[in-house]
Amino acid sequence: MNYIEAIKAIKQAILKSRYRAAAAVNREMLSLYFGIGEYISKNSRDGFWGTNAIENISEQLQKELPGLRGFSASNMKRMRQFFEAWEDVFVNRSLPMSEIRQLTTGELENDELNRPLTAGEIRPPLVGDLQMADNQAVINRPLTVGDLEVADLQYFLQLGFSLHCVIIEQTNSLEERLFYIRKCATGFWSKEKLRYNLKSNLYAQQGSMINNFVQTISQLDFRGKALRAFKDEYLLDMVNIEDPDEEDEREIENEIVRNIKKFILALGTDFTFIGNQHRLIVDEREFFVDLLFFNRKLQSLVAFDLKKRDFKPEYVGKMNFYLSALDEYVKMPHENPSIGIILCKDKSNKIVEFAFRDTSKPMGVATYKTARELPPEYVGILPDVEKLKELMV
Repeated sequence: MNYIEAIKAIKQAILKSRYRAAAAVNREMLSLYFGIGEYISKNSRDGFWGTNAIENISEQLQKELPGLRGFSASNMKRMRQFFEAWEDVFVNRSLPMSEIRQLTTGELENDELNRPLTAGEIRPPLVGDLQMADNQAVINRPLTVGDLEVADLQYFLQLGFSLHCVIIEQTNSLEERLFYIRKCATGFWSKEKLRYNLKSNLYAQQGSMINNFVQTISQLDFRGKALRAFKDEYLLDMVNIEDPDEEDEREIENEIVRNIKKFILALGTDFTFIGNQHRLIVDEREFFVDLLFFNRKLQSLVAFDLKKRDFKPEYVGKMNFYLSALDEYVKMPHENPSIGIILCKDKSNKIVEFAFRDTSKPMGVATYKTARELPPEYVGILPDVEKLKELMV
């Protein structure tokens, strides 16, 4: 008897159950930390507690609950920061009851506490033993949100507390915070990748690369994805060339190829490396694309042309030729048109704009900085090789 289908079905059920269990645990943890953060904020900020109160409470908790993890003084201060960062969203704004039902402990029947949670609901932990200074019990309210999309709330709940802390510490606005939450949740970012994209200011760079996509891509969905897929500047801290006068395109290319996993991390999600010096034969003559990738989300080949100097208008004609050849000889029928990125040291947006006029192939121009040019705090922000091996398996 063939048990393959049965094994497959049971395996999927097990994995889905594990995912739901992990997601429920994470929701409970975020809700608990939010409530504790509120409790600490109200008491410590209003002066009810004395100096080193959080440190003393943390130390006593360790004695009361031996082996307790996650409640160091520093982590409890992060809970306070977590609450205060989101207080205006989750506490101070009116909630759309028609979209997300706000639960309170008083609404829950005993048997309802054990039922599976539905989308948008977080059962509030019963923390009535936490007392405010005025003896009012703190109920760890469910994290429902007023003017955010339901999808944003779901993304919020998918992220672990440590990722939330990194985002809160390094962002300046709600819009920016939500941008990184969405990216982390949908791209399954590690903490290292989140930190890299925060350092490279992905939020400001996203969609800012000068390009001709509006003129050359008619399909709206493909155009929108292409506009969001590339940055205006890439931090290539894997490229470390000692003598800038000896630097040439091939040396930069070799450094990138030697560190291709780091380069893919710098590019973003969904890029697959096809090869360097990819050969194209046109009318019995050979031509070579510096770096060729395939982007799964775009369903498109992406060609990179590396330049050690500032942008020149003639680079566009060469890239247009490469893209025509790729579309003719390499692109599969079901794939979208190829996209070209000219990666150079610097550029004048006006010169690029003029060079792009009357072009027929989608392309953009971005700049890069190597390790030699980066500020000290930017060098080494990508994981080392061994860590990357762990992340890429």
